[in-house]
Amino acid sequence: MKLPKEFKIRMKKMLGGDYPAFEAALLNGKPVSGIRLNMAKCVKIPDNFLSLKPVPWCPYGFYADKEVFSGKHPYHFAGLFYFQEPSAMAVVSALDIKKGDYVLDLCAAPGGKATQAGALLDGSGLLVANEINSKRAVILAENTERFGLKNTVVTNENPDSLAEKFPEFFDKIIVDAPCSGEGMFRKEPQAVDCWSEQHTFSCALRQQNIIDSALKMLKSGGRLIYSTCTFAPCENEGICDYILKKYPDMRLEKIYLNGLSNADGRLVNSSFDLSGAKRVYPHRQRGEGHFLALFAKNGNTSRKLFAAKKPDKKTAEALKMFRDFEKNALNTSFDGDFKLFGENLYYLPFALPLDGIKTIRAGLHLGTVKKGRFEPAHALALALKAEDFKNSVNFPCESDEIKKYLHGEALSGNFDGHGALLTDGYPLGWVKGSGGILKNKFPKNLRI
Repeated sequence: MKLPKEFKIRMKKMLGGDYPAFEAALLNGKPVSGIRLNMAKCVKIPDNFLSLKPVPWCPYGFYADKEVFSGKHPYHFAGLFYFQEPSAMAVVSALDIKKGDYVLDLCAAPGGKATQAGALLDGSGLLVANEINSKRAVILAENTERFGLKNTVVTNENPDSLAEKFPEFFDKIIVDAPCSGEGMFRKEPQAVDCWSEQHTFSCALRQQNIIDSALKMLKSGGRLIYSTCTFAPCENEGICDYILKKYPDMRLEKIYLNGLSNADGRLVNSSFDLSGAKRVYPHRQRGEGHFLALFAKNGNTSRKLFAAKKPDKKTAEALKMFRDFEKNALNTSFDGDFKLFGENLYYLPFALPLDGIKTIRAGLHLGTVKKGRFEPAHALALALKAEDFKNSVNFPCESDEIKKYLHGEALSGNFDGHGALLTDGYPLGWVKGSGGILKNKFPKNLRI
């Protein structure tokens, strides 16, 4: 990898005597990888994570080698952890999400920050995870489902359309803005070939437009966190300066996380003290390049709530079939708003108008209605706990039974009807028992 000349000149001005160590970290250092636990599912840290070194700015994040913890691990299929670059874990940690918050992740794919936010909500409040790219939005939906997120809507919209629908609606907003990606040079060397100084300014302009839409949706008294994976001051401190100049009701909050470097308003000749925002440099911190800034909106206003509509005939019929399934297979019940999209039934605990919004996941996918019967969704199994199932079978994660299940093979069991396949007490998916045989319901597209 050869660093662009203009990039080197700018970074030398920014870092001074620190630059040689910075360049060595980019050119010779190894990319850092990590794992973040889903604490909404893990009642305690699993034993095989105890030997890992924790990420200092995320209490449930660990440095980990992907060769040891792969995407084929049963715990990964059960949604117990997410592979995430350690620097990126700082963003949601700084936002201080509380149970009951209404949260928007505006540029959410592939889902690292969205799943982190959703786990902190733990089934309460609301998470809207949006991605403008339709293919990436599908991946985002898959990751939120694997994490077992219940109160989560995945949308595929531009920020302006969402702003028209949800003015001053969210308590917390995450804007992990599309950027020039300088912080990923070590991890993705091909990004160097796409770099230009002009591109950084184009990214900054695009980010301003995204921020404008985001702030329309932020409730008075709410907080917005802006982040990038670049070193470029025009995108980082420059956007902070833009927000504070254009929006006098916004103030920069100091981020209190261990081990991060201060931002510097002098890099963009700002008249504001921007040291409360933070940077991650690969030669100072164990992580890739990152920037994060936390803003608060003055005031304290109430949020508009929406009334649920009476379900139409088809939705009512689908709901009746789900209620029958719920009675026979579950020890828990769902009360709230139900939406039917084609054959797919979704659930949210409260009404949320989605008319006119491109929606990939309209809450928790309960299942599909086919030929007068209800077939439970894989997402439903992952959103429940072991005690929520009337029937279940449990095997250790290293057992032959779990390997067979992930391969799509049938197993032996002593119950009839739908039940959960658990690994170490965590739901992994559905099985359907009949005559001592448990038919495998693990999705074919996920099988090993």
